[in-house]
Amino acid sequence: MSTQSASSILFTHSSRQQGFKLLELPAELADLLTSKEAPTLELKSSLPQQPTTITTDPENREYVNLCTPTKTYLVRQVQSSNSIHIIRPSDSGVQRGDINIVGGDEDDGLNLVETMTAIAKCGSTLELHTPPEGFSAVPVLERILPVYDEVEGAEQQVEVEERGDLIRRVFADVPVSRAQCEAGWIELCAFVLGCGGSGEDVAGWCRRPSAKVKLDVWRRVVEGAVLQGIDLGKQFLVQDLWRSVLDEGEEPFPRALFEGVVRRVCEVGDGRIDRACCTQWVGETYLEAMAPTTASSIGRSEFLNAWKDLLPESWRDDVAFSKLTVSRTPASLDYSLHWSSIIPRCYGI
Repeated sequence: MSTQSASSILFTHSSRQQGFKLLELPAELADLLTSKEAPTLELKSSLPQQPTTITTDPENREYVNLCTPTKTYLVRQVQSSNSIHIIRPSDSGVQRGDINIVGGDEDDGLNLVETMTAIAKCGSTLELHTPPEGFSAVPVLERILPVYDEVEGAEQQVEVEERGDLIRRVFADVPVSRAQCEAGWIELCAFVLGCGGSGEDVAGWCRRPSAKVKLDVWRRVVEGAVLQGIDLGKQFLVQDLWRSVLDEGEEPFPRALFEGVVRRVCEVGDGRIDRACCTQWVGETYLEAMAPTTASSIGRSEFLNAWKDLLPESWRDDVAFSKLTVSRTPASLDYSLHWSSIIPRCYGI
């Protein structure tokens, strides 16, 4: 039987192995990184709540997320059943006397230029995972931002540039993408108060209003719009709406809070209120403020009437249980309602 000779490549093993981590990229992320305008990626993790406490709760375990400007991926380690070797062409420093040839003849005249060297061995890889429910900044922002439950005194004037810097520094501790941080900020009607913070705790300069405060601001907006003849269903100037809520020139609440509430119910890039989104938000916010638990449930008729009273006159017919994000079908609801019977929904921006 005839045999054929074939050229072989000498495989060597470096005595000092290097440390490598292999990261498997999803196709859409690989395409993004190889595009002409590849974005900067961030590795982000949540601040530890209690560094001295050991917990087995999956929600509190340490983790790291890889973030693009718009998406978030959970980085997780996957063990491999097969060893993965990282190899590279050997340089001219490899000497024949430094290697042992296995299963061959040292006089085969091997060309050291064609020698490959294993410089690392990886027993696991890192992969990027996106859970079915996705990611949201709301839970983290709810934890780190103080609640604004009543007027805390005069608002300290903060320049727009400084306000933006404070918000960016808050987002740095939220382990999701910038776009998702902004969506969560808008969802909570969060704002920069400009007082009450000190040192490096930038979150102390910011607030998230309670449901009661958000409801009070919205009620004042509707009343002011009626008095000044502003149609909330059409385009309007935020400055005009702000003037309509002033009490003889006095600010009833910080303007940043007012802007946070208006931003929450406005359409993206448009100076008008999203009617459907706003109607639902008002109903859910009322329940959160007035009936947060089963012990404080309110009657369905009472709820519907109060909900209608918080909307512009032409919107009253939009009120219906089907507008709520309920955990049960409206027909199966009891004769009383409370906040825990609905599931808050995060809206995109």
